[in-house]
Amino acid sequence: MIRKHLMFTENEKTTLAQAAAIIETKIRTTPELTTSDLAIEFCTNRLVHKEHEVFGILLLDNQHRLIEFVEHCVGTIDSASVYPREVVKLALHYNAAAVIFTHNHPSGIAEPSQSDRKITARLSDALALIDVRVLDHFVIGCGETVAFSKRGWI
Repeated sequence: MIRKHLMFTENEKTTLAQAAAIIETKIRTTPELTTSDLAIEFCTNRLVHKEHEVFGILLLDNQHRLIEFVEHCVGTIDSASVYPREVVKLALHYNAAAVIFTHNHPSGIAEPSQSDRKITARLSDALALIDVRVLDHFVIGCGETVAFSKRGWI
Protein backbone atom coordinates (compact mmCIF):
# COMPACT_ATOMS: atom_id res chain seq x y z
CA MET A 1 0.00 0.00 0.00
CA ILE A 2 2.95 2.36 0.44
CA ARG A 3 3.30 2.64 -3.35
CA LYS A 4 -0.17 4.24 -3.66
CA HIS A 5 1.00 7.19 -1.62
CA LEU A 6 4.01 7.62 -3.90
CA MET A 7 2.05 8.10 -7.10
CA PHE A 8 2.88 11.47 -8.62
CA THR A 9 0.72 13.46 -10.99
CA GLU A 10 2.18 14.59 -14.29
CA ASN A 11 2.36 18.11 -12.82
CA GLU A 12 4.33 16.86 -9.84
CA LYS A 13 6.67 14.86 -12.09
CA THR A 14 7.29 18.01 -14.15
CA THR A 15 8.01 19.99 -10.99
CA LEU A 16 10.46 17.34 -9.78
CA ALA A 17 12.20 17.33 -13.18
CA GLN A 18 12.49 21.13 -13.06
CA ALA A 19 13.91 20.98 -9.53
CA ALA A 20 16.42 18.34 -10.64
CA ALA A 21 17.48 20.58 -13.55
CA ILE A 22 18.05 23.53 -11.20
CA ILE A 23 20.01 21.37 -8.77
CA GLU A 24 22.05 19.90 -11.64
CA THR A 25 23.00 23.44 -12.70
CA LYS A 26 24.14 24.14 -9.14
CA ILE A 27 26.08 20.86 -9.00
CA ARG A 28 27.84 21.66 -12.27
CA THR A 29 28.92 25.07 -10.94
CA THR A 30 29.91 23.81 -7.48
CA PRO A 31 33.68 23.52 -7.20
CA GLU A 32 33.39 20.01 -5.75
CA LEU A 33 30.83 17.69 -4.24
CA THR A 34 32.44 17.45 -0.82
CA THR A 35 29.14 17.19 1.02
CA SER A 36 26.53 14.70 0.02
CA ASP A 37 23.52 16.96 0.69
CA LEU A 38 23.42 18.57 -2.76
CA ALA A 39 24.04 15.23 -4.49
CA ILE A 40 21.31 13.55 -2.41
CA GLU A 41 18.85 16.34 -3.22
CA PHE A 42 19.64 16.02 -6.93
CA CYS A 43 19.33 12.23 -6.94
CA THR A 44 16.11 12.34 -4.95
CA ASN A 45 14.48 14.75 -7.40
CA ARG A 46 15.64 12.61 -10.32
CA LEU A 47 14.53 9.24 -8.95
CA VAL A 48 11.85 9.46 -6.24
CA HIS A 49 8.95 9.54 -8.71
CA LYS A 50 10.12 6.58 -10.81
CA GLU A 51 7.79 3.59 -10.75
CA HIS A 52 10.59 1.13 -11.54
CA GLU A 53 13.96 0.76 -9.88
CA VAL A 54 16.52 2.97 -11.61
CA PHE A 55 20.28 2.75 -10.98
CA GLY A 56 22.08 6.02 -11.61
CA ILE A 57 25.70 7.10 -11.55
CA LEU A 58 27.17 10.52 -10.84
CA LEU A 59 30.47 10.56 -12.74
CA LEU A 60 32.99 12.96 -11.22
CA ASP A 61 36.37 14.37 -12.22
CA ASN A 62 39.48 14.27 -10.04
CA GLN A 63 38.27 17.31 -8.08
CA HIS A 64 34.85 15.70 -7.52
CA ARG A 65 33.05 18.00 -9.94
CA LEU A 66 30.14 16.52 -11.87
CA ILE A 67 30.99 15.36 -15.38
CA GLU A 68 27.68 13.64 -16.05
CA PHE A 69 24.72 11.93 -14.42
CA VAL A 70 23.62 8.75 -16.15
CA GLU A 71 20.49 6.73 -15.47
CA HIS A 72 22.44 3.57 -16.16
CA CYS A 73 19.74 0.92 -15.98
CA VAL A 74 16.03 0.61 -15.40
CA GLY A 75 14.72 -2.51 -13.74
CA THR A 76 11.48 -3.86 -12.38
CA ILE A 77 9.51 -2.66 -9.38
CA ASP A 78 11.98 -4.26 -6.99
CA SER A 79 15.33 -4.73 -8.74
CA ALA A 80 17.67 -3.49 -11.45
CA SER A 81 20.47 -5.54 -12.99
CA VAL A 82 23.83 -3.79 -12.77
CA TYR A 83 26.93 -5.26 -14.40
CA PRO A 84 30.42 -4.23 -13.23
CA ARG A 85 31.82 -4.49 -16.76
CA GLU A 86 29.31 -1.92 -18.05
CA VAL A 87 29.94 0.45 -15.13
CA VAL A 88 33.70 0.26 -15.74
CA LYS A 89 33.15 1.02 -19.45
CA LEU A 90 31.02 4.02 -18.53
CA ALA A 91 33.63 5.38 -16.10
CA LEU A 92 36.33 5.02 -18.75
CA HIS A 93 34.14 6.63 -21.41
CA TYR A 94 33.67 9.76 -19.26
CA ASN A 95 37.23 9.63 -17.88
CA ALA A 96 35.78 9.69 -14.36
CA ALA A 97 38.07 9.72 -11.34
CA ALA A 98 35.25 9.05 -8.88
CA VAL A 99 31.60 8.03 -8.86
CA ILE A 100 28.55 8.17 -6.64
CA PHE A 101 25.93 5.47 -7.15
CA THR A 102 22.24 5.99 -6.52
CA HIS A 103 19.08 4.04 -6.97
CA ASN A 104 15.49 4.31 -5.88
CA HIS A 105 13.30 1.85 -4.05
CA PRO A 106 9.83 2.23 -5.61
CA SER A 107 8.34 0.70 -2.45
CA GLY A 108 9.27 3.96 -0.72
CA ILE A 109 11.43 2.21 1.88
CA ALA A 110 15.04 3.38 1.62
CA GLU A 111 16.66 0.62 3.67
CA PRO A 112 19.40 -1.00 1.52
CA SER A 113 19.09 -4.71 0.86
CA GLN A 114 21.91 -7.22 1.21
CA SER A 115 22.10 -7.37 -2.60
CA ASP A 116 22.48 -3.55 -2.69
CA ARG A 117 25.50 -3.89 -0.42
CA LYS A 118 26.96 -6.79 -2.42
CA ILE A 119 26.71 -5.06 -5.80
CA THR A 120 28.23 -1.90 -4.34
CA ALA A 121 31.21 -3.92 -3.09
CA ARG A 122 31.58 -5.66 -6.48
CA LEU A 123 31.41 -2.34 -8.34
CA SER A 124 33.92 -0.76 -5.93
CA ASP A 125 36.34 -3.64 -6.47
CA ALA A 126 35.99 -3.45 -10.26
CA LEU A 127 36.44 0.33 -10.36
CA ALA A 128 39.44 0.18 -8.01
CA LEU A 129 41.27 -1.75 -10.74
CA ILE A 130 41.12 1.35 -12.94
CA ASP A 131 41.71 3.85 -10.10
CA VAL A 132 38.14 5.14 -9.89
CA ARG A 133 36.94 5.80 -6.33
CA VAL A 134 33.41 5.09 -5.18
CA LEU A 135 32.49 7.98 -2.88
CA ASP A 136 28.99 6.91 -1.90
CA HIS A 137 25.83 5.03 -2.79
CA PHE A 138 22.44 6.61 -2.06
CA VAL A 139 19.24 4.60 -1.76
CA ILE A 140 16.26 6.85 -2.36
CA GLY A 141 12.94 6.17 -0.67
CA CYS A 142 9.91 8.35 -0.04
CA GLY A 143 11.01 11.05 2.38
CA GLU A 144 14.22 9.23 3.30
CA THR A 145 17.60 8.56 1.73
CA VAL A 146 20.24 6.20 3.05
CA ALA A 147 23.88 7.06 2.26
CA PHE A 148 26.27 4.12 2.49
CA SER A 149 29.09 6.44 3.60
CA LYS A 150 27.09 7.61 6.63
CA ARG A 151 26.68 4.00 7.69
CA GLY A 152 30.40 3.32 7.29
CA TRP A 153 29.84 0.93 4.37
CA ILE A 154 32.08 2.91 2.01
